[in-house]
Amino acid sequence: MSELDGIFGPAEDGPMVVGVSLQPVGHIFNYLSGGIDLKRGDRVVVETDAGACFATVTTEPCPPSVALDLTQLRPVLRIANDSDLRIEEENRYREQQARRLCVQGILQRGLEMKLVNVGLTYDGRKAVFYFVAEKRVDFRNLVRDLANALRLRVEMQQIGARDETKATGGIGPCGRELCCSSWLRDFEAVTVKMAREQGLALNPSRLAGMCGRLKCCLRYEYATYVELKRGLPAVGKRVESVKGNGKVLRQNILKQTVLIQVDEEGGGVIEATMEDIVEKRAQ
Repeated sequence: MSELDGIFGPAEDGPMVVGVSLQPVGHIFNYLSGGIDLKRGDRVVVETDAGACFATVTTEPCPPSVALDLTQLRPVLRIANDSDLRIEEENRYREQQARRLCVQGILQRGLEMKLVNVGLTYDGRKAVFYFVAEKRVDFRNLVRDLANALRLRVEMQQIGARDETKATGGIGPCGRELCCSSWLRDFEAVTVKMAREQGLALNPSRLAGMCGRLKCCLRYEYATYVELKRGLPAVGKRVESVKGNGKVLRQNILKQTVLIQVDEEGGGVIEATMEDIVEKRAQ
């Protein structure tokens, strides 16, 4: 038997990789299954840089991709047993206590910060307090008092507005649960250009999500709009069409048509399809 079998699983089966999330709807990390029969939704214990932590299986074991460096992956320690689940329940209770103490400390000191979440490591020796603040906050005295009261290591970690909304959740203007708190695991850049390409009015109140930043959903159809727009003549270009020649006033990307201001006197505005246009970019 190979000495790697304990980590990679049986040699004849080859190594299997499983995806786990340390937080609800959080980033997915790759781990070696270590020969453990894992299913999606299983609670497991894994090793992280901060020590052992609870995690949830999000993708079941599968063969690794060629580009994945298996030497950089840690194995899943075990499926969470009854003892682990009791520890997790105790940690949730201690997190609530830590949250109350921290909120009291913030109010007593008048600190301009807002506590969002608290997380304890598996061994209960360290607590991480996640907060948001508009400017730099001196929380050294707060950390000292929390460490003395809770008798554990305390770390304060500032997060952004998107992460705050992801943690708190809510209902979006579409009437559904927020993408970030229901299924969107990682944030990607969202720009005003994406709204322009989709022909949306640049109204901050309509484009901003509950976090106050541009809505993540502006990304979803952006690539499709860019692709569809490539075949249309640009606004301001002169074109020739079977319905009349003139200048493009507006594009209807989804219908794949353009509105043309006809040159002839009294010609008005016509809507032309791509089949109607004889020369898209005539000058």
